[in-house]
Amino acid sequence: MIRSELVQKLCDDYPDLTLKEVERVVATFYDSIIDQLQQGGRVELRGFGAFSTRARDARKGRNPRTGEAVDVDAKRVPYFKPGKEMRERLNV
Repeated sequence: MIRSELVQKLCDDYPDLTLKEVERVVATFYDSIIDQLQQGGRVELRGFGAFSTRARDARKGRNPRTGEAVDVDAKRVPYFKPGKEMRERLNV
């Protein structure tokens, strides 16, 4: 499911809300998660899962086209850990 499909599903489920209102809610939700992760925080949605970041060390990589060695900088990457309820529902 992509963002526009999520917005459309919410519009279908809640006909009293306009498309603009639903888009604003979804955007606010996404932005809140991103803002918290940028600050080094964690976002936990009970029954769904937890979003956090993990640190990756700097390393030597290879350009796949040329095979040339390149430096890859250290960075933080998003990480999602599904909650217990989600895992149970997926593995019924």
